[in-house]
Amino acid sequence: MPEHDTIKMLAFDPRDHAPQDIYKLMVGSIVPRPIAFVSTMDANGIANLAPFSFFTAASANPAVVCFCPMVRRVGSPKKDTLRNIEETGEFVVNIVSGEFAEKMNACAAEVAPEIDEFELSGLTPLASQLVRPPRVAESRVQMECRLLQLVRVSDKPMGGTLVLGEVLRFHVREGLVEEFRIDPAGLNAIGRMAGKTYARTTDRFDMERPL
Repeated sequence: MPEHDTIKMLAFDPRDHAPQDIYKLMVGSIVPRPIAFVSTMDANGIANLAPFSFFTAASANPAVVCFCPMVRRVGSPKKDTLRNIEETGEFVVNIVSGEFAEKMNACAAEVAPEIDEFELSGLTPLASQLVRPPRVAESRVQMECRLLQLVRVSDKPMGGTLVLGEVLRFHVREGLVEEFRIDPAGLNAIGRMAGKTYARTTDRFDMERPL
C-alpha cells in the first residue's frame, strides 16, 4: 500500500469556520511570504509606510507587482495605504532586508493617518524620481509604481483589495546586481511566516529546470 494512502488528512470548509481561523490556515501554509514595504503619500503630502505580506509579482511585460491590504476587523476598515493610493495613484514597494527588520516591524503599528511612519521608525525617506511618495533609503531594492488596477475581492472584515501597480523605475543598490541578476546574499531579504515569526533567505539550494 502506498505510504500516502495511510496518511490522514483533515478537511476544512471555509464556510464553516471563522475568518480569523481560516486566516491562520492560510498564513501558516503559504510560507514564506515576501514583504512589500509600501510607502505612499496622501493628498496633503503626509507620508505613510506599512508592510504587507500578501505580495508578489504579476507580470514582467509590463513590469507589474501586486499586494493586498486587508480590511480591518475593528476601527476604520480601510488602511491608510489603500486610501492614499486611491487618492494619488502612486506608491513605492521597498524590499525588506534583515538589517532593518525591527524598524519595518515598527511600521506595522496601527497609528493615526497623520503619523509619519518614517519618523516613527527612524527610517530614512529618499526622494523618488517619478512618483511623489519617498523611497526607503535603507532598502536595497525599490520600485516606483503607478496604480494600474484595484480589484476589490471582499469588503468584509479580513477581506481585501488587490492593488496592481506598474513599476515605472527600479532602484537597485550598486554592487547588488550583475546582468540584471540580484545577489540574494547581498539582498538578505526576509519573509513572513505566521504570527510573529519571520524567515531568513540564507538557506538556499539550486535545481536545474527540466528542458
